[in-house]
Amino acid sequence: MLRTRWKWLLSATAGLGAALIPATCFAATTAPPVNSGDEAWILASSALVLLMTPGLAFFYGGLVRTKNVITTMLQVVAVILVVSLQWVIVGYSLAFGPDFHHIIGNLSWFMMRGVGAAPDSDYAPTIPNMLYSIFQMMFAIITPALIVGGLAERVRFASFVVFIVLWATFIYDPLAHWVWGAGGWLHNLGVLDFAGGTVVHISSGVAGLMAALYLGRRAEHGTGEIKAHNVPFVLLGTALLWFGWFGFNAGSAVAANFLSAEAFLATNTATAAAAVGWMIVEKLRTGHVTLVGACAGAVAGLVAITPAAGFVSPGYSIVLGLLGGAFCYLASTFMKAKLGYDDALDAFGGHGIGGTWGAIATGLFASTAVNPSGANGLVHGNPHQVLLQLIGVASTWAFSGVGSLVLLWIVDKVMGLRVTKEEEIMGLDLALHAESAYPETLTASELPKYFGANVTPLLKESPLEHGTQN
Repeated sequence: MLRTRWKWLLSATAGLGAALIPATCFAATTAPPVNSGDEAWILASSALVLLMTPGLAFFYGGLVRTKNVITTMLQVVAVILVVSLQWVIVGYSLAFGPDFHHIIGNLSWFMMRGVGAAPDSDYAPTIPNMLYSIFQMMFAIITPALIVGGLAERVRFASFVVFIVLWATFIYDPLAHWVWGAGGWLHNLGVLDFAGGTVVHISSGVAGLMAALYLGRRAEHGTGEIKAHNVPFVLLGTALLWFGWFGFNAGSAVAANFLSAEAFLATNTATAAAAVGWMIVEKLRTGHVTLVGACAGAVAGLVAITPAAGFVSPGYSIVLGLLGGAFCYLASTFMKAKLGYDDALDAFGGHGIGGTWGAIATGLFASTAVNPSGANGLVHGNPHQVLLQLIGVASTWAFSGVGSLVLLWIVDKVMGLRVTKEEEIMGLDLALHAESAYPETLTASELPKYFGANVTPLLKESPLEHGTQN
């Protein structure tokens, strides 16, 4: 009798433990084998794509003024934090979970339940579904971070964070399902987007434009006082973005194969060509070339090749890049000046326009000789693909544009979105975060004005007291 009771107790305890442990933990024991080479490459690619977002922080941080460096970089870092959580809780399930009416995934993968070691043949048949979710998480992180470029130097931090969580949930996740999700309506239609021209760049670029229009111009816009404060930061950010982008594009083959190598080469080629294209137009219009321009052109090329990287040949990637650099330069300078909107760091000019051109160019230059799983484009005898790409572009513009405006309005009415004019002129680093990227440029007499009387005791421990600063 005693032995029977012990058996019953052990059995009940084991059952309770099984109920409490997530299903993902059991998947490893029953999953089919995966390709270890593919698994290693996608793990590395995931890390590369994550590195892009700190790279973006440096890129944007170098472009803003000295008084807004901390705020701008913190906004980008905050996106990493909140979207990492949102993706695990609900984002992956909404974007890639089982299809619900071709619009969105259902919630069966809530909190990653059921996402484990078994591959999902709809997405990546040679790596665990959990690894695929990690890879896609990095895309979900950097996309809303790009929006910072459109609203820089004007927004309350808490309001920004709430907007990003809402945007990731109600704009990015459904759009990712439309284009990449099994059963998504644009996916079923045949729209090609290898690594995110529509899902990532058009969506964030258009959202950046909507934010710039909704918020209005910065207080000192048009005064000549708004200039990039740290060009080396811009170069560092560009280098990190370029490096990480190989994981972004080549990793989107979701395997360590020849298609990944083709995407890698197309990415590098188009990026170099776009930087050259930007500099040529810049020289023709201004009489000189700049390092900021070369960096912006390279980023424009990275954006433009993203939807086409796994579908076009190296030769056509040169054409795509050259034109992409020229288009993005004109959008970020001539068009922005003519229309008068304040897209602070050219989120729209670089990502919205670059992503739009790249998506259309995919319909022009795609070839099944490069990727048999894709389709031929116009130059290879299939003009219908251009129409499909235009449908993808138009639907992304409309969905992100209208949806972003609605979310901006909601956050503004509930929390307030824009800082005061006084805070904006002071600089958001000090006004919102009581922090400065370059504290040595402040004098001791200025600190109490910005930080309050509580800063006075700290002066005794600071070199500011000795008058060594400007």
